[in-house]
Amino acid sequence: MRVVDPDKVIGRQDWGALVPHLLKLEVDPNAATARLRAFTRLLLEWNFGISNLISRHDVDRVLDRHIRESVEPGHWLKSSGAKRWMDLGTGGGFPALPLALLGVGTSWTLVESRRNKTLFVRKVIQDLAIPGLDVITDRLENLLGTEHEQAYDGFTSRATMTLGPTLALAREFVKPGGVAFLWKGSQREREMAENPEWQEHWSFEGLLGIGSGQSVVARFKRFPI
Repeated sequence: MRVVDPDKVIGRQDWGALVPHLLKLEVDPNAATARLRAFTRLLLEWNFGISNLISRHDVDRVLDRHIRESVEPGHWLKSSGAKRWMDLGTGGGFPALPLALLGVGTSWTLVESRRNKTLFVRKVIQDLAIPGLDVITDRLENLLGTEHEQAYDGFTSRATMTLGPTLALAREFVKPGGVAFLWKGSQREREMAENPEWQEHWSFEGLLGIGSGQSVVARFKRFPI
């Protein structure tokens, strides 16, 4: 097995590409980059030493594929005014951890069913002293009927279920007038068309292209009651 030095991987990334997005968030680029680099180092150490969090094919493009795709729409989430966020299928921490590190929202609930991934997320929260984060090891469906229903202003999901079922679940946890931001790829138009029932509860507010490929973030607003 090839031994990879996390510091060398981090050193090869183009961190300067984040600066325009960090400025839109009105954070200090140097301090923010230092925190994102610290998070990336923890991610790579866990990925190489304990269990996979990202594909090994993504290691050399970890900034562009994961960090940048999480950070780039951050100003859009911040401008929504949502303070309390829920993230579905957090996995290795994307997009919630980079966004929380940059001050998007005041609290986050991260929902992930795989224990090896929530162990990592908890380590990051502890090591980087990120306030206002709660981690739940469970499926989101199992939180129905709990204090989490209708408790959030905003909802995020990256690389989880298709659009219709995601918004159906999000409706149970987002307050009327709240927002959902879904990271999507080339199949977004098909997903939006094949389950039109989401339109009964959500308005589509636009797309923001991210990264260098076909990825976008789609923004939705839940109708007031």
